[in-house]
Amino acid sequence: MPIYEYQCQSCGHEHEALQKLGADPLLICPACTKPELMKKISAAGFRLKGTGWYETDFKSGAKKNVAGEATAAPSAPKADNCVGCKNN
Repeated sequence: MPIYEYQCQSCGHEHEALQKLGADPLLICPACTKPELMKKISAAGFRLKGTGWYETDFKSGAKKNVAGEATAAPSAPKADNCVGCKNN
C-alpha cells in the first residue's frame, strides 16, 4: 500500500496516510478538523539501485555489467555543425 501525503489548506498541517490505491482521498484535517485536506504530489519513497533483474538476466557477454563500467560522457556538438548557431 502506498503512503500518500496531504496538506491542510486551512492550517497548513502536513499529514501522511497509508491507503489502498482505490481508497477515497482524506478530506478532514486531523489538526483543525476542517474539510480542507488536499493530496500532495510527491516522488516515490524508494529507489531501485544495484544489480537488478534487467541488468543480469536479459544481457549477455560484454553488455552484462554495464552499470559497473565507466562510461565517457558524449562530446558536445561543434559550433560549425550547429544549424541554428550564430557562428555559421
